Amino acid sequence: MTTVNIHAAKTHLSRLVDAAAEGEEILIARAGRPVARLVALAAPAPRRRLGRLAGQLAVPADFDAPLPDDVLDGFEAG
Repeated sequence: MTTVNIHAAKTHLSRLVDAAAEGEEILIARAGRPVARLVALAAPAPRRRLGRLAGQLAVPADFDAPLPDDVLDGFEAG
C-alpha cells in the first residue's frame, strides 16, 4: 500500500490511477493523515441474456393441475 500526500496525488493522478487499476491500493494523505483511498473498481457482473435456455426446458401440460390428496395432506400435517 502506497501513501502519497495530496499535492503529489494531484501532480501524479494519472500514474496513481494506473497503479490502482493494476490492483495497488493508494492512500492519499493531508498533513500526514490518510483522508482517501484510491482502489480499482470491481469488474461489472456480466449481463444476463434472455432466452438462454430456450428450447431446453419443457413445461408439462398438467403443471397447474390440483395436487393429489396425499401431497396436500403433507402440507397440512403437523
